[in-house]
Order: sequence, then C-alpha cells, then structure tokens
Amino acid sequence: MARVRRLEASRFVGVRDTMTVYDCDDPEQFSLLAARIECDDLLARKLVQTYGPDTLAEARNRGFRPA
Repeated sequence: MARVRRLEASRFVGVRDTMTVYDCDDPEQFSLLAARIECDDLLARKLVQTYGPDTLAEARNRGFRPA
C-alpha cells in the first residue's frame, strides 16, 4: 500500500487543477498521482486535497471525479 509523503493517512487524494481523485491503494492510479505530484510540484502549489471521511463518495460530493 503506497501513500503520498505527508499524506500517509489518506487513501483518496484529489488534484484540484483537474478535479480528479486518485485511489492510493490502486498501484496504477498511485503511479499516475506520484508522477503528477513530482512533475507539477502539486504539494508546493497546494493543489492536493484529502477528504474527511476518506471515501470516494466524499470526493464525489466535493466535485471530484475518479481517475
């Protein structure tokens, strides 16, 4: 189970510039997310979002769509 550094407690992580949510427990989605975070410096630009509760349904409620 991979997690984004500084967001280890979150399974679902959203990217605000595309309004896409990624499941960190899915290896394919996690690799896409990790590449975006590194290449686009999303953490420094504050374009990453987590959810409470940490569910896909909550991400959808906030307007994010699955990757």
